[in-house]
Amino acid sequence: MPFFLKFKSTILCLSICFLACGQKQKSSTNESNSISTEISKKDILAGANQTQEYLPIITNKKIGVVANQTSVIFKKEGYTHLVDSLLSLQIQIKKVFSPEHGFRGKVDAGEKVKDGIDTQTGLQITSLYGKNRKPTQNQLKGLDLIIFDIQDVGVRFYTYIATLQYVMEACAEAEIPILVLDRPNPNGHYVDGPTMRVEHTNFLGLQTIPLVYGMTIGEYATMINEENWLANETKAELKVITMANYSHESDYSIPIRPSPNLPNDQSINLYPSLGLFEGTNINAGRGTEFQFQRYGASFLDSTAFRFTFTPQPNFGSKYPKEKGLNCFGEDLSDYQKMDSISLQWIIKAYNNCNEKNKFFNTSGFTKHAGTEKLQAQIEAGLSEMEIKASWQTDLERFKLIRSKYLIY
Repeated sequence: MPFFLKFKSTILCLSICFLACGQKQKSSTNESNSISTEISKKDILAGANQTQEYLPIITNKKIGVVANQTSVIFKKEGYTHLVDSLLSLQIQIKKVFSPEHGFRGKVDAGEKVKDGIDTQTGLQITSLYGKNRKPTQNQLKGLDLIIFDIQDVGVRFYTYIATLQYVMEACAEAEIPILVLDRPNPNGHYVDGPTMRVEHTNFLGLQTIPLVYGMTIGEYATMINEENWLANETKAELKVITMANYSHESDYSIPIRPSPNLPNDQSINLYPSLGLFEGTNINAGRGTEFQFQRYGASFLDSTAFRFTFTPQPNFGSKYPKEKGLNCFGEDLSDYQKMDSISLQWIIKAYNNCNEKNKFFNTSGFTKHAGTEKLQAQIEAGLSEMEIKASWQTDLERFKLIRSKYLIY
């Protein structure tokens, strides 16, 4: 059964039919194999799939697109990249802006992304993770509208929401509308973690929100706008293209890895917890094929940790921590689905670290945690229950704000 049920005009209907014939986006992995072979009324339809809602808005306009490898329109079999589909419909895409990891999602975490030309489309690619992280007014010159379509994973230090805020700020300053195509949040079923403190805000957290904030990227964009979080309390001319058949309790498997080191559902589900190791000298699976599904280091106690692995350079990790060293740690690849952040692993690792002065990269850990308090609590020997109890007042305050902007 077709997944577009009603169209606003005969012309639009024909456009949608052409869309189904667009060139299928190639993938360097087997992600497309996991996509459902049939799209029905019961399937979650991402905002990008709701073409009847946004094609009339972007037709005959000069468009900039903020996108990466996850910016796709799902079909009965496989998917087509949003940019490829819009080009096939003669939509005037003038420029593509790319976030961390690049337009095709192949750049290492933290590695600068260069401007360039996309070899598949010939479009100019402007990096938002290189010389500048906020589009300049010159880079927006001549555009009538910006489309933002990137798959998020709902963790504050995952940088796509920071890119979203900077794009919204630039659009507000240039008086250019921004269209956000909403997508499911695989960690959208809970709110948890320490709240970012104002004095520590950075690109790993521009706002005072919890580590896991439980919102889709469209909901979060609305909150940014309405809470006056943009520079100079400006507001963007924002429209969110919502999803169909989605709720925050929906199970959703991301069929395309959203970044090089989140290869599957397990790594995405464990990322809020194991991502805290990014601010330590402990390896969280980078340099293996089980990124964010294990952790370990050569200086952890071998009697407390029987599982071992050896990180080596690979796709998405040219220089992994503890490269070539035998790391003692834990394998969590079969761990149950999480509905909260767990501190058990970072506490266990610290307590069984033979060289505690090597454990934390204090500046980096504070940027990830959002507060210097969490490191101090772990070093002081507080239990997970005691630490999580200290988060509750901030979490309840945030949930009240969040509730105003929930769509699903």
